[in-house]
Amino acid sequence: MRIARFSHHDAIRFGIADETDLVVLSGDPMFAGFDTTGERVPLSEVTLLAPVIPRSKIVCVGKNYRDHAAEMGGEAPAEPMLFLKPNTSVIGPNDAIVRPVQSQRTDFEGELAVVIGRIAKNVPAENALDYVLGYTIGNDVTARDLQRSDGQWSRAKGFDTFCPLGPAIETDFDLDGGARVVTRVNGEVRQDGPISDMVHSVPDIIAYASAAFTLLPGDVILTGTPAGIGPFQAGDVVEVEITGLGVLRNTVRDA
Repeated sequence: MRIARFSHHDAIRFGIADETDLVVLSGDPMFAGFDTTGERVPLSEVTLLAPVIPRSKIVCVGKNYRDHAAEMGGEAPAEPMLFLKPNTSVIGPNDAIVRPVQSQRTDFEGELAVVIGRIAKNVPAENALDYVLGYTIGNDVTARDLQRSDGQWSRAKGFDTFCPLGPAIETDFDLDGGARVVTRVNGEVRQDGPISDMVHSVPDIIAYASAAFTLLPGDVILTGTPAGIGPFQAGDVVEVEITGLGVLRNTVRDA
C-alpha cells in the first residue's frame, strides 16, 4: 500500500495511491486508520507533499555503509552513530532545497527512510519491524563545510529544507528484496548502492535508538547513505531513487 499526503483545492489530505488516482482517506492513517471517503482524485490534479511531518524528530544514522565511512576517512562505527534533524528541515517532492549563505558546500545523501507507526521504547530487534508504518525516500542534505568546522552536526544537518522526504510511504516494502539507493544530479548517477550493504540493519537501528529515547508515531529514521556523496549547486535537480519506492526529486536554489 502506498500512502500519500497531498494538497488538493487548498486542503491537505491523505490517500492511497494506485496507478493513476488517489483513494482519499478520512484522516491521517497513522491515527485514523484506513477508512476512505469514497472519493478518487487523479494524481495529475494534486501536489504531493512530504508523506509525513515527524511529530518530534528525525533520527539519522551516520556512516552506516562501509564504503561511505571509508570515503569520509574512517571505519564504520561498531554501534549506530545517531544524530537528529529537526522536523522543520522536512520538505516534500519537487520542493526546493535552499543552500544557506553560511555554507560553501552543500551535499546530497540519498537514504532509505523508515516511518515509525506506534510508540516504541526499549524495542527488541526481533520485534522492531512491528513498530514500522512503512518506508519512503530521504535525502540527508548536509552543509559539509559546517559539519567539519563545527565539530558536531546539528547545524550542518539541520537547516530548513535539509530533509526532503517522499514521494509516498510504502507499507509493503521488502528490506531483503535487493533494493538499491541511486542518487542522480541533473540525470548523472552519483550514488548507487544496495541497502543490503548497511552495517546496522533497520531492526537493529530501531532497537538501539528506542533504548535511548522513545520513538513516536510519525518519527522518521534515516538509515545512512552509500558512497558517492558530493555537492550540488543552485539550478541543479537532485533525484534519489530506491527500488520499489519511486523517485524523490528536488530542485536547488540559493538563499
